Amino acid sequence: MQATTATPVDDHRPPPRSPLRGWAAVVSVMLGIFVIVTTEILPIGLLTSIGSAFTVSDGMAGLTMTMPGFLAAVAAPLVTVATARFDRRVMLCVFMFLLALANFLAAAAPAYWLVLVSRILVGITIGGFWSIGAGLAARLVPPASVGRATAVIFSAVPLGSVLGVPAGTLIGDLAGWRTAFTVMGVLTAGVLVMLLVFVPPLPPVQATRLSVLGGMLRSTHTRFALLLTFLVVLAHFGTYTYVTPFLELVTDAGSGLITTFLLLYGAAGILGNFLGGAWVTRHPRAVFGLAAALIAAVTLLLPVLGGWKAGALLLLIVWGVAYGAVPVASQTWFAKAAPEAPEAASVLFTASFQATISMGALVGGLVLDRTSPSALMVLGGCAAVLMVLAVAARPVAVAARPAGPR
Repeated sequence: MQATTATPVDDHRPPPRSPLRGWAAVVSVMLGIFVIVTTEILPIGLLTSIGSAFTVSDGMAGLTMTMPGFLAAVAAPLVTVATARFDRRVMLCVFMFLLALANFLAAAAPAYWLVLVSRILVGITIGGFWSIGAGLAARLVPPASVGRATAVIFSAVPLGSVLGVPAGTLIGDLAGWRTAFTVMGVLTAGVLVMLLVFVPPLPPVQATRLSVLGGMLRSTHTRFALLLTFLVVLAHFGTYTYVTPFLELVTDAGSGLITTFLLLYGAAGILGNFLGGAWVTRHPRAVFGLAAALIAAVTLLLPVLGGWKAGALLLLIVWGVAYGAVPVASQTWFAKAAPEAPEAASVLFTASFQATISMGALVGGLVLDRTSPSALMVLGGCAAVLMVLAVAARPVAVAARPAGPR
């Protein structure tokens, strides 16, 4: 595998900036990723409302989750190469403008196909913004602060993941699903202003090569990271995308109670992200395997205990803790599997994660339309069990390799 991920384009770097403005730029990029992740998963808590508004099934409404991920998976590597010679600040602003447009289009869409068009814009934004933004910390803050700045940027993924659904559900419950998208559009516009104000001009310094991704895919450690990510993300999004129909039909919960359940799930997810981030560097095998085991247990037990409101709530809290650790665990496995190619590892992590989100939502929707929410939960649990078995079957000496020094 090649030892570098990029070739020089322009050695020009912006002049030194004050630490305060540098951190303001870091926070702006983090908030950009936060609104992207939140917008991507916003439909999960609004599926039944969107479906009712356009008279489509819950499974068909699930296309709002399927389309962005597939497009992001394609956009991540392509945008990294295609925009290599453009100012990174300009590209970040362009993608944020597209996201604001997508949210406002969804809010005003008179037909379902326009909602899907808006989700195409979301997918392009996900792949483009993330592939550029994830590696900008070193250009925004002094060298001694790069590690902390990178952690701040990456924190947007779990925070958006665990807060997006309950926040969207709450707004949708209070004022309708269109209002939820309008609010996200306004927030996105605000982040665009922050990017314009705080992020300095960032002329290209390096151009990432697609050939490096091929080299990474020939590594058994990278392929194993892909397998683990595929199984656990498939299990999670194949089921959680349709948790609202489950709570409505099986738990018999009203919209207000569902909002409360999902808010508690989100709070538990923040705890899971904190715990997972603290332990994953030293114990990647244990953290990733335990997260999958908990997701398996929850989804397999929901058909049994989910008819009881207290049981459903308890399981959702456990689910939140478990999934909160998944993005940071997956990203760490990719980064540690290819420490010599961090940018390419980030692109591959983004592409694989997004593709599997879409596949999970698509497969889950097909299963839901043909069976029941309970059957869907069981199938998702089986996928998570396969992930646990894969981790257990991996020889300890080999599985420990990603935990080595970067």
